[in-house]
Amino acid sequence: MNVEFMYALEQIEKEKGIKKDILISAMEEALLSAYRKNFGSDGDVRVHIDSENGNIKVVAIKVVVDEVTDNANQISLDQAVRSDPTIVAGDMVQVEITPGRFGRIAAQTAKQVVMQRIREAEKNVIFEEFYNKENDIITGIIQSTERRNVVVDLGKIDGVMPFSEQVASENYSFNKRMKFYVLEVKNQNRGPSILLSRSHPSLVKRLFEMEVPEIFNGTVEIKSIAREAGLRTKMAVWSNDPNVDPVGACVGQRGTRVQSVVDELNDEKIDILKWSANPAEYISNSLSPSAVIRVEIYEEDKSARVTVPDHQLSLAIGKEGQNARLAARLTGWKIDIKSESQMRKILEEELFAGNLFIDPEEVERRQGETEQEDSGEEPDELDEE
Repeated sequence: MNVEFMYALEQIEKEKGIKKDILISAMEEALLSAYRKNFGSDGDVRVHIDSENGNIKVVAIKVVVDEVTDNANQISLDQAVRSDPTIVAGDMVQVEITPGRFGRIAAQTAKQVVMQRIREAEKNVIFEEFYNKENDIITGIIQSTERRNVVVDLGKIDGVMPFSEQVASENYSFNKRMKFYVLEVKNQNRGPSILLSRSHPSLVKRLFEMEVPEIFNGTVEIKSIAREAGLRTKMAVWSNDPNVDPVGACVGQRGTRVQSVVDELNDEKIDILKWSANPAEYISNSLSPSAVIRVEIYEEDKSARVTVPDHQLSLAIGKEGQNARLAARLTGWKIDIKSESQMRKILEEELFAGNLFIDPEEVERRQGETEQEDSGEEPDELDEE
């Protein structure tokens, strides 16, 4: 190696962010391994690289003795004092043992080490870049499908969308540009691994943050999201400013904001409703677009019985129970939906069941009245106040 090589290391430090000292240290370790492999050594051998001119020296660390019994680890006092007259027996000295043909091996090894470190540095840079995008949205281009996984070109690296994170109704055709939710970023031996999703509920949340300034700046909060990807999403929102309508802010003028999200999700239906700290009100809102007549709350098992108009029962439940299912997931409450006629019948049955029970005192009083009638006595009249 030479001065030009050292200058090249300085340029790598500037461009790739890899410290020159780290590269030199890595090369010294690699050269030591190469020396042992090619020349063998049982003693304490080290490799030193001059950071200024690039000169390489292989040295053996030996102890100074009067009589040598181990050539690999000892040097005679007579030989040692030739380079330094102050040396005495017992001192440790460095003896240069650089082989004559080590230069070619060193140059080849150094190049391999530098290239390896550059690749590692680039992987780390990519990892850091995408790690900061974890739980966020990124745009990519569909490249291929491998074992049901979709490979996505993200620019510097490919991401993978597993089958479990795909939406059944979506078409992932080659060269199609889409937005993805970054589910997880891992740093593996082969480089960064990036898992993507199109079905995660947070994809909807991030899309609304991009479209609605009031959500981005914190005026409007997304309190909860329940999603059946590709079919329907329910989203509960709340405003920290009484002058801002949270639902209206998300919908936008003439529905432009929500429509942008719907378009990105390939016409997935989105219900936006107002969150409430009152469970009855929140549950009522969650069953939108159905009207709700009454909500009965049962705190002990966190369940609710909801009454809706007869003609809106199917709307409240939804196709295959979807509306009710999403409402339950959104609110965290178990919801039992009944129509007015069903509730009327239930109440009649409960009332009838209650009339079958007669209080013992009432039985005794009636028996007394019967005995008086049999004896011809008049029943006592109540005292007037």
